[in-house]
Amino acid sequence: MVLWRRWEKINIKKIRRIMKKYKMLWKIRRKNPYRTIMKKWEKDRISENILNRNFREGRPYEKVWTDITYLFYKWWRCYLSISKDMVTWEILSYKLSRTIWMDLWIDVAKDTIKKCSKWVLIHSDQWVHYTNPMYRNILKEWWAIQSMSRKWVCIDNAPTETWFWHMKDEIEIENLIKYEEVEKEVIKYINYYNNKRPQRDKQKMTPVEYRSHLLSN
Repeated sequence: MVLWRRWEKINIKKIRRIMKKYKMLWKIRRKNPYRTIMKKWEKDRISENILNRNFREGRPYEKVWTDITYLFYKWWRCYLSISKDMVTWEILSYKLSRTIWMDLWIDVAKDTIKKCSKWVLIHSDQWVHYTNPMYRNILKEWWAIQSMSRKWVCIDNAPTETWFWHMKDEIEIENLIKYEEVEKEVIKYINYYNNKRPQRDKQKMTPVEYRSHLLSN
């Protein structure tokens, strides 16, 4: 291209013949095979964004968000995994753990599916927890549909992130020393949120009341 811009059109084959004649070599940056394999591996593990931010429509137990966050207390931290009903905003299942192992989100998924209807849609982000083959196989075996947010688009899972922010603002665990104390506060807050905290968008009912209201109609 540089030769063509400066002088005249030169065929690429001619350039190759000249380079071969004068033993001129050029460096070729070859494709990294491992990167190609990783991209294909990630593509096979990422589910379609079936939810597509359709948060409002449906009935209880049909669509669920799931996510994981961390909680800091004194000099340590723990991890909280939850599932949240999209229609009623009820926290259906949760698990707190000192470590971030597979059972943290798999147990929540199993408990959620037991409470929900068949073919429940479970929406998450693209973290490695939810792209893990073991997790994906469990959803298939239990007849659940997996949906994932788009990459780097946190708004696709915004209601769950918002709930985490509210919880962290409203509970006071920074000065707690024991893990059991943190667990007690988390359980207390979730029970309060589900049963005693009315939601303006849910006809000023609590999530549990709104679920009962919808199922009775």
